[in-house]
Amino acid sequence: MKEQHKSAVYLIGYRASGKTSAGRAVASALARLFADTDRLIEDSAGRDIASIFRDSGETAFRQLESEVLETLSARALAGEELVVATGGGIVLSEENCERMRKTGLVIWLRAPASVLRERIEGDPGTVRNRPALSGDSAVEEVEDVLGRRYPLYDAAADRIVDTAELDREEVCAAIVAAIMENPE
Repeated sequence: MKEQHKSAVYLIGYRASGKTSAGRAVASALARLFADTDRLIEDSAGRDIASIFRDSGETAFRQLESEVLETLSARALAGEELVVATGGGIVLSEENCERMRKTGLVIWLRAPASVLRERIEGDPGTVRNRPALSGDSAVEEVEDVLGRRYPLYDAAADRIVDTAELDREEVCAAIVAAIMENPE
């Protein structure tokens, strides 16, 4: 790839859409470095995301998220080839969206709420480590939060990969194909 001046691929989408698992596979397939914004936030803060939300609130978390993205985008501008799995709410900041668009190709991993809910239920770690945002459980809030974020994902994305019916290898292949696609 190398959409000329862009050396990063940013994977956006709701939790359980496959950003981390597919991102690792894509990075490996393309011989790029992989970065997960949530992991980098936890490393930087010295605690997990659930603790950050509980002790400092969502605003503090979003600030850390923006700082991590700023660092990654600077690395991309310097020519480092990255595949970045972003947190599901990274699109809540227009500044974050603009930063991703300027330094990389933004690919939305899209799946319907019913599929996401099923994936979240099937992964106890997701429920334990990712706080519910609306006061409901992480499973119960999917439709509401996804409904609010859907237009943000759509506006931020250069490409869309529907992951609902795909396994990890198929998602990886679809992402690679989307990267190789000529710009419209």
